[in-house]
Amino acid sequence: MPELPEVEVTRLSFVNQISGAKVLSARLGKPLRWSLGCPENDLVGRTVLDVRRRGKYLLLDLDEGLLLIHLGMSGSLIFAQQLSPDGAHDHFAMVTSRGTLRLHDPRRFGAVVHATHEDDPMARKLLGRLGVEPLSDSFVLPQFQARLKTRNTAIKQVLLAGDVVVGVGNIYASEALFLAGIRPTAKAAKLSGPRIAKLHAAIRDVLARAVATGGSTLRDFSSANGESGYFQLEAMVYAREGQACRVCGSAVKAIKQGQRSTFYCPSCQKR
Repeated sequence: MPELPEVEVTRLSFVNQISGAKVLSARLGKPLRWSLGCPENDLVGRTVLDVRRRGKYLLLDLDEGLLLIHLGMSGSLIFAQQLSPDGAHDHFAMVTSRGTLRLHDPRRFGAVVHATHEDDPMARKLLGRLGVEPLSDSFVLPQFQARLKTRNTAIKQVLLAGDVVVGVGNIYASEALFLAGIRPTAKAAKLSGPRIAKLHAAIRDVLARAVATGGSTLRDFSSANGESGYFQLEAMVYAREGQACRVCGSAVKAIKQGQRSTFYCPSCQKR
């Protein structure tokens, strides 16, 4: 599933090309997770002003309203001047004066939703409960520590919930907890101040490095200009069950938490 770094890499790969473009046409294929919320023709003539990100959502600001795009479990965007005809898994295409933006989503868990503004009920439903952005100046240690102290659940599950800090998905939660030396099953409320400080720094470090390396391409992720990511090549624990820890040599272990695989080093990560 594309996580925050992959969504940010996608944004960076086409924001400059599409900004200022006029929408010439829009078409929908098979239904996605939510309806578009307006007729496709309502988008024609509008101008794309910018592309922002909130958590795992891309926000295409238009001169009237905005589009919220989520890549779901297996979605990807491509933006190019010339594209082949839509395939079976291409479910949204927006032709602009600078190229075509197309959503490819084999499992159709993604979404393209129109909202009149960010206070629109649908926008509030999708964005209203998201936590602080981990790569922004708003992600400050005192607030992070205070929020964790109210959670008596496993720290990995708290990170994945997205209401304390947004976008730290399965890959990067495992990696950040390894870097901070914290066992994924440790109770969030019981972590000491110094350990939370290490985790706070680790989250920022791991996500920033993932963005810099193009995200993680585990199956078929690529940016909007078709480039793969390479963070998975430097992963310390994720998807390395049974392999030697790169730090201490112990075998990396895997457990299930909330039906998701969690990877950790039993020697480097303490309870």
